[in-house]
Order: sequence, then structure tokens, then C-alpha cells
Amino acid sequence: MLSVHWRLAELWTIGRQRELTVDEQSEMSACMHYNAIFARKLSSLYNLSLVASMSNDMEWQHEICKQIEKLESQGNLHLDFRK
Repeated sequence: MLSVHWRLAELWTIGRQRELTVDEQSEMSACMHYNAIFARKLSSLYNLSLVASMSNDMEWQHEICKQIEKLESQGNLHLDFRK
């Protein structure tokens, strides 16, 4: 989870209690924009990994998986709510 996700959750919670200020609305929009970019990059890598798997190119898939792991670990926190 990225720090932007923590801030987005915080702003959403504040927004449930009161109307966000103009600055908070702007910050929330920026967080959502960054999240969309992050999700798009990750989704693209997942799709490329699938293509590599379907074409049996294990070396390429391994390279893509390294990129996925790097992107996913940016937040340095992985919460597993299934436990």
C-alpha cells in the first residue's frame, strides 16, 4: 500500500464527517490521479505477464514479474486480511 492510499483513505474519512476544503479536494484529486497511473502501470504489467506466459517465454515473464514485484513493493507494506 502506498502512502498516497493512506492519505486517500484519510481524506475520504474526513469527507464523511464534513465537507472537504478546497485544498483537501485538490489533494484527493491528486491522490486519485496518482492511483490511476499506478493501477494502469500494474495492470499493463499483469497483461504483459499473461502474454509472456501464453507465448511460453519464461525469461520475458520473469523480467516482467520482477517489475511487478518492484512496483508492488513501493509501499513497503503488504496487508493480508485473509489471515
